[in-house]
Amino acid sequence: METPERIWFLLARNLSGDATEQDKEELKELLQQHPELMQQYDLLHQLWPVHAQTGEEPATNDKLNRILQLAEAERAAGTSEAPVVRIKKRRTLYWAAAAVIALAMGAWFVTWKDKQQALAANEVVAPKGSKTRTILPDGSTVWLNAGSRIVYANFNGPQREITLEGEAFFDVVQVLSPATHQKKPFIVHAGTIDIRVLGTAFNVKSYPEEKTIETTLIRGLVQITRKGDTKGGPVYLHPNEKIVLPVSSVETAATNVPVAGTNEPAIKQIIHIDSTIKDSEHIETAWVYNRLEFRGDNFEQLALKLERWYNIKVYFEDDAARQLKFNGSLQNETVEQAFMALKAAVPFEVRIVNNEVFIKSTK
Repeated sequence: METPERIWFLLARNLSGDATEQDKEELKELLQQHPELMQQYDLLHQLWPVHAQTGEEPATNDKLNRILQLAEAERAAGTSEAPVVRIKKRRTLYWAAAAVIALAMGAWFVTWKDKQQALAANEVVAPKGSKTRTILPDGSTVWLNAGSRIVYANFNGPQREITLEGEAFFDVVQVLSPATHQKKPFIVHAGTIDIRVLGTAFNVKSYPEEKTIETTLIRGLVQITRKGDTKGGPVYLHPNEKIVLPVSSVETAATNVPVAGTNEPAIKQIIHIDSTIKDSEHIETAWVYNRLEFRGDNFEQLALKLERWYNIKVYFEDDAARQLKFNGSLQNETVEQAFMALKAAVPFEVRIVNNEVFIKSTK
């Protein structure tokens, strides 16, 4: 595929912060015409420092050559991680910077493409202690929470399908099938449920170690079905609604056991979330904005979140500590600061040894 030079020029202006509104609109239109470049566009942000300021010293030839060296070294080493390079901007070097970025991305993308073709399916992983964002081949965006992974094949068929393990926020674009000119469905397989959408934004939490699967819809419409369930029928979510389903067999999920405190069966219980607050303030999607929120979690439930958030292992030395309950949020705290804050709210004893945390009640 031949990449239009104009795109690289506009990318250089955009990354350096000098793009006009007209430049941004033109870049958007060009990327829509070339959706296969969306993933490369996302990766370019890793090659350009977001904190570069106007008036900094121009990039030297050594720095530009360093980009190419890193890309070539990565290809030789066989790693799939994009090299992080610090480049300072210079208004008179847009075309040179665009050419260098194109060459560096070309070398990186060849390596990445070779590896992906060697796999039966594409996989994106966010290890514990980190989060990641990726743009899918159709232009949809996925944010992955810590300890999560998605797997997907190509999207050339009649529908787009993704398998999720963990937690992800999806911002799905509508795509028409070239053959039928109908909207191509986007389906997420998460644990025991399937989520079918056309164009929408929603959050799914389906960690294998947890007892529930949670789906929250921000906009659009989603259809949720139990795998193999021919009796219960699908559940539809509308904006600012969520559903929490037990991870169980189809037979157990199809029974009319009510949710605690309600008369509604678990498969029917839909929870409304506050539509008057900003998206960034919702508990369900706080992690996208780098906040760990917890409301009424016992320590055992909270420990699972902390293990993923900080890439640690929590051990309880007595059952009483497991039942301690917490309300609050964490954002930029270190592991030590986080546990000191929790300890100040609810007393307990804690020992931290490297990446292992030992908890004991004070009783």
